[in-house]
Amino acid sequence: MTDTPEKPALSQLVHQSALPASPDEAVLESFPNPDSGTAYLVRFSCPEFTCLCPITGQPDFAHFVIDYVPGERCVESKSLKLFMASWRNTGSFHESTTLAIARRLSEATAPRWLRISGFWYPRGGIPIDVFWQSGEPPAGVHIPDPGVPPYRGRN
Repeated sequence: MTDTPEKPALSQLVHQSALPASPDEAVLESFPNPDSGTAYLVRFSCPEFTCLCPITGQPDFAHFVIDYVPGERCVESKSLKLFMASWRNTGSFHESTTLAIARRLSEATAPRWLRISGFWYPRGGIPIDVFWQSGEPPAGVHIPDPGVPPYRGRN
């Protein structure tokens, strides 16, 4: 058995790719799920996410944990990395950023199930965590805890 029965057309993976100027310009690529008959979990952790406060222009930081059960397609990780990095100069509230990421992943891959956990670092002394999932996870799929503890400040 091979991982890629057909060679997918992945334009960003095969060469050096420039960082997209914005999330709207970023392209999320996908490839055929090599085992679409099996329900399994894929997890991406993005511990160094940055964007800007849309009001003050100050940087905001988050740790994202993206869990999904692929359908017919899987997201290509380099394109996800470029998409996530494209937010760094974009002004957006925590809530809209988290949901926009979920929407784009859903559009790109049509997963069986998707959960996104946005653990935002404090702004004005208050951490804001934003969570979304597409529904109940498929039966029998192991869904581990995101593994990010709540913010407690310095010990």
